[in-house]
Amino acid sequence: MPDVQIQYSKSASMYQLFFRKENDQKTTHYCPGCGHGTAQKLIASVIDELAIQDRTVFLSPVGCSVFSYYYFDTGNIQCSHGRAPAVATGIRRTLSDAIIIAYQGDGDLAGIGMTEIVHAANRGENITVFFINNAIYGMTGGQMAPTTPIGVKTLTTPEGRSKSRDGNPIGMCELLASLQAPAYIERCSLSTPKQVLRTRLAIKKALDYQVRKKGFSFVEILSPCPTNWRMSPLDARAWIAGELEGDIFPLKCFRDVPQEIQPDSLSVIRPDIVTLLTKDSILKTSYDGPPRAPKYIKIAGFGGQGVLSAGELVAFSALEEGFNVSWLPSYGPEMRGGSANASVICSDEPIGSPVVDCPNVLIAMNNPSLELFENSVTNNGIIVLNSSLVERKPRRTDVKTYAIPATDIAKKAGLVSAANVVMITALAAITGFLHVSTVKHSIGNVLRKKLYTDKNLEIVENTLSYLREKEMM
Repeated sequence: MPDVQIQYSKSASMYQLFFRKENDQKTTHYCPGCGHGTAQKLIASVIDELAIQDRTVFLSPVGCSVFSYYYFDTGNIQCSHGRAPAVATGIRRTLSDAIIIAYQGDGDLAGIGMTEIVHAANRGENITVFFINNAIYGMTGGQMAPTTPIGVKTLTTPEGRSKSRDGNPIGMCELLASLQAPAYIERCSLSTPKQVLRTRLAIKKALDYQVRKKGFSFVEILSPCPTNWRMSPLDARAWIAGELEGDIFPLKCFRDVPQEIQPDSLSVIRPDIVTLLTKDSILKTSYDGPPRAPKYIKIAGFGGQGVLSAGELVAFSALEEGFNVSWLPSYGPEMRGGSANASVICSDEPIGSPVVDCPNVLIAMNNPSLELFENSVTNNGIIVLNSSLVERKPRRTDVKTYAIPATDIAKKAGLVSAANVVMITALAAITGFLHVSTVKHSIGNVLRKKLYTDKNLEIVENTLSYLREKEMM
């Protein structure tokens, strides 16, 4: 028999079987005539052609697009509704060679995620966004989307979309083309075979631009949703050609001005190797010593006590001493008087999550903070409390407690707002995991009011004097 030559096969970038479908491994989730399958096959074929499968990270937010991770044999992240550009930005900051695809629907991108897509485009992030515009919320039952045309009836506009009540459909290509940073913006369609081929060319250009680090690329794809449009697949494609492709969403290239991204404009942020430049010195964060036990720190108090600044002071100081660092603030809407806390992690290992549920160090600036977080401290942990305001001792007997009259020390020096500096100085001096000299150096870089730098440094010395007097260090 002659050798068999394969003329066409499923893309290598897609799973050959859909293992998450159990016994229905060859059937997709998409409705008959849905455009998602067509668009995804085009994307997969381009990934194969450009040989970027092992570099690709596919971002699938909420909506019908969420099923993408069932089919693409690439890196996959399922994002919160509308947040794919924000996740893409984080990946770009950590993986310089990744090929990042945000695959989003119209409700997701133009509605819930409008902020994320506009700012990612405005920054010129070197990512590729494929915007599947079917002019309706497809997954959740057919509500009006930001791109639904005037007069179209949906679940939430049973009499048809009204210009006076609902506004006009949003042209995302037109909107993003008003920004200076994007490199490539084009609107395509899946209405006919000819338009499908043109769409593939746009997809290839958008991904090729990312490979060559040309900047932000955005491809809008007009796609059918026969189920929610209540049409047959053939009628749905005819409706795209007859209704959407005209004055509402004209097919054209809105921007094609690729500019090579300068290396320093796409820096990869890695706390373990980054060098911080400050006005006074260059702080090198390399550390070659023995492994240090990670610190999971919770700093809590009320608004106005400098809780978040205290977290920044710890984080900046730890970064200077070579730790990998995360800082996560949490606060209420009140400017003053509301609850506030900051989670800080300092570790020699990469940090997977900034959340601190079980701190091994608790800094309690007031009574409610001790009540709220005392029981979450790990066994053999440390509690440093502001005894000027905390009226009781911790009930825990399996932790070390240090009571520091932080507010009184700061008030005596004439700067009551510096109680946070007292607490961080005490933490560093008592535990030794940070050098007090590092904290002193960081004060001028972290605390906002430079006028009070000298006063804060004086308070550091006053705190050390108190600790020596009480034999705490």
